[in-house]
Amino acid sequence: MRRNVKRVTSSTRYLTRGALIAALYVVLTYLSTVFGLSSGAIQFRVSEALLILPIFMPEAIPGLFIGCIVSNIVSGCVIWDIIFGSLATLIGAVGAYLLRRLPEKIKWLATLPNLLSNMVIVPFVLMYAYGVSGGFFLLSLSVGIGELVCGVIGGTVLYYSIKDVRLFK
Repeated sequence: MRRNVKRVTSSTRYLTRGALIAALYVVLTYLSTVFGLSSGAIQFRVSEALLILPIFMPEAIPGLFIGCIVSNIVSGCVIWDIIFGSLATLIGAVGAYLLRRLPEKIKWLATLPNLLSNMVIVPFVLMYAYGVSGGFFLLSLSVGIGELVCGVIGGTVLYYSIKDVRLFK
């Protein structure tokens, strides 16, 4: 009986954390949308900093993925952006989780899978789903700058700000 209580408690904690991360991703993306920064050739989604969270907890992976899907729907994105933009986030989240054992000094490298997945996938979405011109490399560069600022720098700052919080141990 005691074993079942522990299993229920941990699965409830897993679902709750994942849902909170999804909600936080949606709120932060919405704030970026209000300022016109969450979509288009130049994107600065503050929510991308959250992609460092899979280092601390695996439940961040589905939370970030679902949060991105909901954010893209709420932001009025086309179906191809909802699908492929969210897959880029999923790839980034799984990549961060796989790099969770990196040494402390280079833990920031766990932000790179998200940077790379967005630099490869999002330009195609912009070109083919939205008809944005400029070519793949220019769009990749513009998306990459936004990801560098919000995902890599923001994620690194977030990591070092919360790494010692007891909630994550």
